[in-house]
Amino acid sequence: MNKIKRTPIVILNFKTYLESTGKNALKLAVASQLVAEETGVNMVVAPQSPDIYPISNEITIPVFAQHIDAINAGGHTGSTLLECVNEAGAVGSLINHSENRMKLADMDMVVKKTIEKQMVSVLCTNNIETSAAAATLNPDFVAIEPPELIGSGIPVSKAEPEIVEGTVDIIHEINPKTSILCGAGISTGEDMKAALDLGAQGVLLASGIILAKDPKDALLNLVSKI
Repeated sequence: MNKIKRTPIVILNFKTYLESTGKNALKLAVASQLVAEETGVNMVVAPQSPDIYPISNEITIPVFAQHIDAINAGGHTGSTLLECVNEAGAVGSLINHSENRMKLADMDMVVKKTIEKQMVSVLCTNNIETSAAAATLNPDFVAIEPPELIGSGIPVSKAEPEIVEGTVDIIHEINPKTSILCGAGISTGEDMKAALDLGAQGVLLASGIILAKDPKDALLNLVSKI
């Protein structure tokens, strides 16, 4: 599996919560696959780098990296090499997440490397202007996520719907091949439906699911209205 053709898509970013680390990460990935099998929704998981290999060997839904550094193989101690996460089982990656911002030139390099390796690129942005710049880099997805709403429980699709609509319009104008995801605060079926109604092709989410009492039930609720 290389490129993702089917939408809507749900990307679950595991971040570095203990609830989504190690053995808990595998449990969460298995629950995500069960939801995908039961509902037909295109689920993707993005665990921490050390968890990519064991998870990708246990599930069949796509596994993404959370970050890739703008480097080539060599002396870069502590960095994340694209070839390493790809060989471990990652078929895509988040890029420029609000918690790990990158320079424009570095984003460009990473997107180009994902294209070379036929990996899926999800370039995160925080407003319409940066989304426009991101679209010129030819990522597969642009995920709009105002940082002030991340982890707030307030979805961008409701708090700032004009950002989603504006991002959809300008990206379709600049690069019709790039799809739009809605991030920040997404956790319920109503949130996801609102995002799709605004023109997004899916959602990028994290804590609303990971920290839920029953993550599988939370995921089922998330996709219940599509």
